[in-house]
Amino acid sequence: MLKTNLTADLIRDVCRYVEDHSDEALTLAELAKRASMSRFHFARTFKSVVGLTPKQYLATVRLRKLKDGLGRSKRVDTAALDAGYGSASGIYQRAVSHLGMTPRQYRRGGDGVVISYATLATPLGLMGIGATDRGVCFVGFGESRDELVARLHREYARARIEPMREPYHPQFRLWTSAIVRHLAGDAPCPQLPLDIRATAFQMRVWKYLQTIPPGTVESYSEVASAIGHPNAARAVARACATNPTAVLIPCHRVIRESGELSGYRWGIGRKRAMIERERAANA
Repeated sequence: MLKTNLTADLIRDVCRYVEDHSDEALTLAELAKRASMSRFHFARTFKSVVGLTPKQYLATVRLRKLKDGLGRSKRVDTAALDAGYGSASGIYQRAVSHLGMTPRQYRRGGDGVVISYATLATPLGLMGIGATDRGVCFVGFGESRDELVARLHREYARARIEPMREPYHPQFRLWTSAIVRHLAGDAPCPQLPLDIRATAFQMRVWKYLQTIPPGTVESYSEVASAIGHPNAARAVARACATNPTAVLIPCHRVIRESGELSGYRWGIGRKRAMIERERAANA
């Protein structure tokens, strides 16, 4: 136990070093030396403790610093350099996949991004769906239209968020119809295009959740092991809690080790109902 704790402390020290020096060209050899390990042993141990490879962790730290810089209204090039990117141009392709928009748009609170939304009645209550021209960016449940729209505004303070004009765009109508039919137990979960932001770890968790068969549940630990991060159950739970697209990314299929349904941002009752409906549909 003492050795295990010492190893974890060494890895945490390396994590702090990465966070403090993310603007430098860090190498695996350098980080392994700080932990007094061989490169192979360090890489394997780091992934076991943190749930990410050293390269993925560095990328996550840089992305977080980029978001922080953009959120403080720094220039894109300044925020990029402060976060450890060699240049602003080098981050655009990666940032679009992780931010859901370009860095400049994110810095401006979604300025220039148009999000269309609609609210509709479903078997599980009022649902809101928001979409950009790239895909669905939000699916959630609420007690009122105002509550659901407020969630979108908190995430994209300067985006142009507007109700989807009726009659709805044919593609949008297909999306909403597919989700409602699924919630009613009449169709499988639709595979819709998503426009969401995520770290590398979150994306890995969310992609795996989409492979869990309907009506089946797995524990946070089981999900962590399945994606190759057996010690990252808590990180998996956090990824589930921050899922912006209920139903489409089925975080309701993840439960505690004890079998308890545990927390669900859209309500335990809905989580239970979704699992039961899926099981009934597969019976």
